[in-house]
Amino acid sequence: MEFGVFLPIANNGWIPSRTAPQYKPSFTLLHTITDKAESYGFEFALAMTKLRGYGGPTKHWDYALESMTLTSALAATTKKIKLFATVATLSIPPALVARMCVTADSVAPGRFGLNIVAGWNRSEYAQMGLWPGDDFYEYRYEFAAEYVTILNELWANGRSDFKGKFFELDDCRCEPRPPARIPIVAAGASPRGREFAAEFADFNFTGAASQQALAAQATALKEEGAKRGRDVGTYGLQMVIIADTDEQARAKVDSYNAGADQEAMAFMIGQAALDAKSEGTSKATTQLINAVPPGAIVGSPDSIARQIDDLSRDTGMAGMMLMFDDFVDGVERFGRDVMPLLKGD
Repeated sequence: MEFGVFLPIANNGWIPSRTAPQYKPSFTLLHTITDKAESYGFEFALAMTKLRGYGGPTKHWDYALESMTLTSALAATTKKIKLFATVATLSIPPALVARMCVTADSVAPGRFGLNIVAGWNRSEYAQMGLWPGDDFYEYRYEFAAEYVTILNELWANGRSDFKGKFFELDDCRCEPRPPARIPIVAAGASPRGREFAAEFADFNFTGAASQQALAAQATALKEEGAKRGRDVGTYGLQMVIIADTDEQARAKVDSYNAGADQEAMAFMIGQAALDAKSEGTSKATTQLINAVPPGAIVGSPDSIARQIDDLSRDTGMAGMMLMFDDFVDGVERFGRDVMPLLKGD
């Protein structure tokens, strides 16, 4: 099983809580995390895009760096680890992103990839006048499909005359072209999102509240890929909270949940609820109860290794993208104390 790290490009990572570790993003912090991940054999690091936070006492995600710029900088300061930037399709035209990706790939040949976000959080785009209206919820994956088609045409041919419902290009150029195909990843959790991933992505990130749900997601994606003659792997999105003992790790979780930033979570849930018909990420967000997500892997190094071995055996996942409460300590402890215990390692 492959492991990657979901870089905390926004403040405080993925736990909206007053009692969780508090930190702001910086290149120094993110380089330290990526460097540690590379040294322990993590296969990749991914930087999300976040254009507006959720406020509250913790100012959750109100501080965020820019994904493409950050990833290019990390590319210049690493040697082996694969690096994925993220683009929200409403935010930057695809022809410009095609050129940005070629530039990043020239910094780290063969180590750069792109994560496509179709976009459901209206507040991120409305603040800049980029929200096309709430009917976007209905056609966002159709929009993303045209977007990725343009990327692939420009990377393959150096030009595109694409004419679609949302984009029209007129002898658009992109030279130089990448010497090898730039991989695309996605995070589709709904049936329509999985269809998009099956058609356009090399692998798909997904979170779930249980091992059975993860297995079902992986099976559904594999079936969608098979319809198209493609093999698309599922990578579980997993929060990992490590302590010396299971009891200490569970006490961390209890503390973080007790200090949950209810104001930030309420704003997040409210934005997700605007996508009323979704069956994916936005629906899961509306069901958010605790600061620590359901399905988190919690315990001592021995316990975490056993849980991961179970997930690897029973879900059919190709790998995991990991989040930690404290990323510097978490990557260190996972690499040093957990990875040597995994079966096959």
